[in-house]
Amino acid sequence: MSAELVIRGGTVVDGTAGPARRADVVVRDGRIVAIGEVGAATANDAAAIDAATIDATGCVVAPGFVDLHTHYDAQLLWDPTASPSPMHGVTTVFGGNCGFGLAPVDPAHVDYLSRLMARVEGIPLVALQTGVAWDWRSFGDYLGRLEAGGVAVNAGFLVGHSVLRRLVMGERAVTEPASDDDLAAMELLLHAALADGALGFSTSQAPTHNDGDGVPVPSRAATREELLRLAACVRSHPGTQLELIIPGCLNGFTDDEVDLLTELSLAARRPLNWNVLGVSASGNHRHQLDASTRAAARGARVVALTLPQGMKIRLSFLTGFVLDGLPGWRETFALPVDERLRALSDPEVRARLDAGAHSPEAGVLAGLANWSRLEVVEAFTPETRVWEGCSVGEIARRSGKEPFDALCDLVVADGLRTGLRPGFGGPEPAAVWAERAAVWSDPRAVVGGSDSGAHLDMMSGAAYSTFLVGDAVRDGHVALEEAVHLLTDVPARLYGLRERGRVAEGWYADLVVFDPETVGPDGERTFDDLPGGASRIVAESRGIRHVLVNGTPIVRDGDYTAATPGTVLRSGRDTDTVEP
Repeated sequence: MSAELVIRGGTVVDGTAGPARRADVVVRDGRIVAIGEVGAATANDAAAIDAATIDATGCVVAPGFVDLHTHYDAQLLWDPTASPSPMHGVTTVFGGNCGFGLAPVDPAHVDYLSRLMARVEGIPLVALQTGVAWDWRSFGDYLGRLEAGGVAVNAGFLVGHSVLRRLVMGERAVTEPASDDDLAAMELLLHAALADGALGFSTSQAPTHNDGDGVPVPSRAATREELLRLAACVRSHPGTQLELIIPGCLNGFTDDEVDLLTELSLAARRPLNWNVLGVSASGNHRHQLDASTRAAARGARVVALTLPQGMKIRLSFLTGFVLDGLPGWRETFALPVDERLRALSDPEVRARLDAGAHSPEAGVLAGLANWSRLEVVEAFTPETRVWEGCSVGEIARRSGKEPFDALCDLVVADGLRTGLRPGFGGPEPAAVWAERAAVWSDPRAVVGGSDSGAHLDMMSGAAYSTFLVGDAVRDGHVALEEAVHLLTDVPARLYGLRERGRVAEGWYADLVVFDPETVGPDGERTFDDLPGGASRIVAESRGIRHVLVNGTPIVRDGDYTAATPGTVLRSGRDTDTVEP
């Protein structure tokens, strides 16, 4: 037995939640061929001793992390690394979530889909226009395009409902129920995409999801019958999944929504996951998780994705995402920038927006309307930069204005570009962390939901994994072995990934080597590195030493190697069927 690479001297945490152990890991032909002492494992092959070596002394050797909810569909076309996810130990990503994606497509709909993705997923339009060739039609063509260009990580994709609806119904997609002929055409397209290797079907009815024209995305016009018929297509294809977002994901599920979740899972005969479960002292998450219990009683499986550290976002009056979910705000945020600037300078418009934000219909989003607690994290003119690090409440006091007026004056002066972060009053209590830790290991939840590749002006969710194996472990919220298990084996098994998610002989060598004493998030910075010179927020990390995908290093000593050994995952070939 010859070896291509030996990882020596590390502590192996294998992903199963079993105890860590000191062992070397031997890799050949993209697979793990031995775990133990190299001398014993390769005693009859002196060449193995001369193989490439990674010194993992003092480090943990773990399976690469699996991120179930990303929007790297476009970014992988210009950035095969899917940065910054590998710098947080991620080796496998899944896109096509929330009903959005890039295939199947017709040239007539490219402009609409580009503007939709720019609006709802916060990917700069110029990047989509200059960085995406759109030189495919079918879903299989899109996967082939990624394979031809090469990817550093393993990447799989679901079929987006809004994409199917637009392709079949055109402009009618956002306003009309589908006819029988429309539904039959969507079913044919979905079956074709699943046969080409799509990993499942995704949809959204979230009130925050509006397209580039400021109107609800196509999937929001779907009836219950349409959702169930499309979900039923999935059952015919092995290794597939369902993913969705509905209003109750934000505000708490109604009985009707629990029934819908259950019926979709039963129609597909597959697990269904939704994004994203927030955990707080209010205890609303317990009600949300109860939806899974009720679904299970009927033979369905419903799983919530949850971020371990909660979600820290930037709000922007330029893109308006999330804010345009506040009652009465969508119409204003649909205006062109120059008209929006005039509207936000109008006292009557301000009064209407403020009232809507504090109305009962705002639901969970009403928490954003505590204007005084918004923090200015980034400003863009000499006059506004003086307020960076200040709360809107402080600005209001110092300028003698009401908080919402102070906020509107600031963002108007900044051309709407101001980066704002909701403030929540200091460190969270120990009781909240205890609730979160309980949810992490709850079988009704899976750690994930980074949204990486999206909302590039708002957040960079990739840091969730380094937080869990870093700060959360060192602060005593979770054992290292359990943290690794939650990031690897749990999501891999939910999606039926074949021979990935564990450090095991014969399995793919998707591996991360990290320093357990220092690993963690390392702040966020704005980079102007997107096509067309567009900007994005990037979460940096510390303590990630090496990352291997299919046995090849894609990160070595904390730097990208430019290798592209990733697999474009296809249902059935790379994933097994997981029953509810």
